[in-house]
Amino acid sequence: MKELLRELVSLPGTCGFEENVAQYLYRRVAPLADEAYVDGLGNLIVMKQGGQEGPTLMLSAHMDEVGFMVRKIEKNGLLCFEKLGGHDDRVLPSEHVLVHGAKGACHGIIGTISCHMRRFDDEKLVRHYRQLYIDVGARDDAGVREMGISEGDSITWATPLQDFGQNRALGHGFDDRAGCVLLVKALEETDFSQVHGKVYFVFSSQEEVGLRGARAASQQIAADVALAVDTTPASDTPESVNDGTILLGGGPGVKAMDGSLVANTKVRRRLQELCAKLNISCQIEVFPGIGTDAGEMHKEKAGVPTGVISIPSRYAHCPHEVIDWGDMDQCLKLLQAFILSLREPGEFWSL
Repeated sequence: MKELLRELVSLPGTCGFEENVAQYLYRRVAPLADEAYVDGLGNLIVMKQGGQEGPTLMLSAHMDEVGFMVRKIEKNGLLCFEKLGGHDDRVLPSEHVLVHGAKGACHGIIGTISCHMRRFDDEKLVRHYRQLYIDVGARDDAGVREMGISEGDSITWATPLQDFGQNRALGHGFDDRAGCVLLVKALEETDFSQVHGKVYFVFSSQEEVGLRGARAASQQIAADVALAVDTTPASDTPESVNDGTILLGGGPGVKAMDGSLVANTKVRRRLQELCAKLNISCQIEVFPGIGTDAGEMHKEKAGVPTGVISIPSRYAHCPHEVIDWGDMDQCLKLLQAFILSLREPGEFWSL
């Protein structure tokens, strides 16, 4: 699991630039699948038929990570940039990025003033990202273009996956390459002779800019039930806005609601029952501050009973995210148990 996540976060794949991730995943999972293809929006859709008749389950984890795009190249060789996905302007200055140009990745730094200049600045000022710039070490705009960089190129955080403390990992892009890992491992390790129905594994595109891939994928799949697998912010650090309801290392989050979904009660209760049966810690997630692919999946056709398995994560959408491997293991067990628990197409529809 660790090496798969290491590989995935090493691949650039911000919103709309997921091709490298999709290619890697296709090579890994297509030999195991009954069907595998990439659609017009860049979603990788993989279908595995179970050994027995039953419902159609749609699972989704998004391939894209938050990042940036080169907007303008200044005469002095500095880059203006645009956001791809949600960022907090407070964490941007002085961070290490990679600019993915025609000649490969180039290192860059989001510029900031020296601390020695602070006394001459407004100490309370948080500069808007359009006032910031990326320094790639070029002397002028011609030098930038010689490096293979042009307008429209993607930019990602540069943090590799690293072992961190006690059975934890530090890196970027865990949102949602960690979810992609769980889908791959579920496909590889589940005994599909015992599965009722068919399972669609969707590795979706452009989640961070409006759940766009999930919408297109949902229109292609006549799902009877659906689950998104995504990260969620842990609330166990001492900032005043945190309430301690989602703990890193506390086990899977089982979504009750967020800003894009009120989870289907029967799906949520099934997940809770499976946690109890398997002695998995379960954290009920009520957090309107985020959305997931489930926000589009549940609205298709006549409506699809939908839930979410959430992987707790600290410092989401920052260059240094942290997850716990124990949470990953328990989320995988829960996901596999849910797949194996399904029997009838309408089991989540009845009153």
